[in-house]
Amino acid sequence: MESSSQSAVFTWLTTESSMSFIAGKQRFSRHNETEYPVGFSRYRVVFLAKQDCDENQQTIDIQVVCNWLTALSTDLSLAAIERHCGLSCIELCSESALSQAQLSQLDNLTTVELFEVAPNAPLINTPGLLVMDMDSTAIEIECIDELAVMAGVGAAVAEVTELAMQGELDFEQSLRARVAKLEGADAQIIETLCAKLPLMPGLKEMIAELKSHGWRTVVASGGFTPFVDHLKQLLSLDAAFANELDIADGKLLGSVSGQVVDAQFKADTVVSCAEQWQIAAGQRVAIGDGANDIPMIETADFGIAYHAKPKLAKAADIQIDKLNLKVLPYLFQLK
Repeated sequence: MESSSQSAVFTWLTTESSMSFIAGKQRFSRHNETEYPVGFSRYRVVFLAKQDCDENQQTIDIQVVCNWLTALSTDLSLAAIERHCGLSCIELCSESALSQAQLSQLDNLTTVELFEVAPNAPLINTPGLLVMDMDSTAIEIECIDELAVMAGVGAAVAEVTELAMQGELDFEQSLRARVAKLEGADAQIIETLCAKLPLMPGLKEMIAELKSHGWRTVVASGGFTPFVDHLKQLLSLDAAFANELDIADGKLLGSVSGQVVDAQFKADTVVSCAEQWQIAAGQRVAIGDGANDIPMIETADFGIAYHAKPKLAKAADIQIDKLNLKVLPYLFQLK
């Protein structure tokens, strides 16, 4: 089959059944996800769902991706990767690795993100464990910053939070310093914030897809128990860990009690939960965004940086920089 329309590559792959396609001088073959060419470099191009983006921009971006594919000047094998998250995904396999210059040509696309398939990527259809950070990962906000705004001390607390996220301050010290500024605030602000907690886009779809394959899902947060407990109930998570705010007579005391959920506690959660549920080696995954998540990311078999600070991005196995949490299941392999 030949076509002068570069976007016909996408149409061929997603709607037709023929095993090969020619566009200009570029030849494409088709493979199934579980039967990719052995020894080839593997990449996945993930497209944001129509309902999550400007449809005109998506059409333009698909055209750019198809132009890019036909300009790679090497035989490629393609596969449509299917998950139940509402995104589109193309896997391309190349006999030789693509150059950084070739990979970077898609960087400016707002509805598309390109990933190299990691050799150690977990299996989506084998039970696994996902341990998530909460603030700015599972939800869109930093809870302590929002509580501080409601208590009238927002600017002072936000400044400390940013330093902690960047890894410039010891987490426990920064936690206690921030919580101290909440002393005397009405405890009702916790319930008010829980009622309007903004979930990260794609969180529900990601959790549902993993749970359909027998995965265990956990939140380990340097935030506070009312919020992780809310998420646990809302999403039917298997476990949730966070810090306990001290409250008396309807007021915040400006302190936390019990075991502090710090970076090491998060890392230990990956190990303890994997042991509890007998999760196989290679199937322990962690995702976060800040420096406090680095030990957790490094302890996991597969660490994901989500719209992350530079220090965490460097430590992770893979980074989601542009799209939302629906992407995560597309990073995993099918057995």
